[in-house]
Amino acid sequence: MGRGFGVAAAVSHIVIQEVAREAERLGYSSFWCNDTPGNDGLAGLAAAAAVTERIKLGVGVIPLDRRPPEIIAKDLEALDVPQERLLLGIGSGGDRRVSKVREGIEQLHELVSAPVIVGALGPKMTSVGGAVGDGVLFNWQTPETAQSSGQICRDAASAVGRPQPLVMAYVRTALLPQADDRLNTEAGRYSRVPAYAAHFERMGVSARDTAVSGPDAATLQPMIAAHEASLDETVIRAITADDTAASILELLRACAP
Repeated sequence: MGRGFGVAAAVSHIVIQEVAREAERLGYSSFWCNDTPGNDGLAGLAAAAAVTERIKLGVGVIPLDRRPPEIIAKDLEALDVPQERLLLGIGSGGDRRVSKVREGIEQLHELVSAPVIVGALGPKMTSVGGAVGDGVLFNWQTPETAQSSGQICRDAASAVGRPQPLVMAYVRTALLPQADDRLNTEAGRYSRVPAYAAHFERMGVSARDTAVSGPDAATLQPMIAAHEASLDETVIRAITADDTAASILELLRACAP
C-alpha cells in the first residue's frame, strides 16, 4: 500500500520541483502530474525527476487520441524521463473504444519498459487494465466503488494468467475553507462531462462526495485511510486555492504518510 501526491500539469515546473522534492522527503511513494492540452504531464515529470532520486513518477493520464504510443515513446526519450521510476498512465480520450486502448497498451509494451496503467471508469476499461495493462487508475471514486472495481481488474488479470495488476486512484483532496471554491468548481466541471455524470449516477453520489476535504490533517488522514483499504496506491490529487508552492505544500504536509 502506497500513498502518492498529484498536481496539475499546469503548475509551474519550479513549483513542481519544490513539491516533488518535499514529497520524496516526507515518504510519499509516488508523484503525479496529469496531462492536458497545452500542459505536458511528461514534461512535468521530467522536472520532478531532476530533483528526486527514488520516488515513482506517474502521469495520469495521456489520452491516446491526442498522443499515440509512438509519440509517447519518443517524448519519453527526448525528455529523459527515467522509465525505471515511471508509471505510464494512458486513457482513451475522445475515442472511447476499448479496442483502441487495448491496441495502444500492446504497442506501448513493445516501445517502453515502464508499466502501462489504464485510466478507467467503467467495468470494460477496468477489465482491460487487468487483462492487458499493468493496472488501473481510477478517478472520482468512492472507497466502496474502488473496492468492487479493483476486484474486476484483478479478476481479469487472473483469468488470463497475468500478474496481479496495480489498483490505484486519484483522490481529490482539499483543505477547507481555503480550497472550497476550487473544489466546487472542479466537481462541477466533471459533473458536466457525460461519462462522469453517468459514473456519479451509477455510484449514487455527487462528484464532491467522492473527495476528501476538511480543515486539518486530523480530519483528512482517516478519510484517506478509507480509500487506502482497497488500493495499492492512493494518489492525493491536490485541490488548492491556487497553484503556489505555499498552498500545495500545506496540503502535502497535512496528508503526509
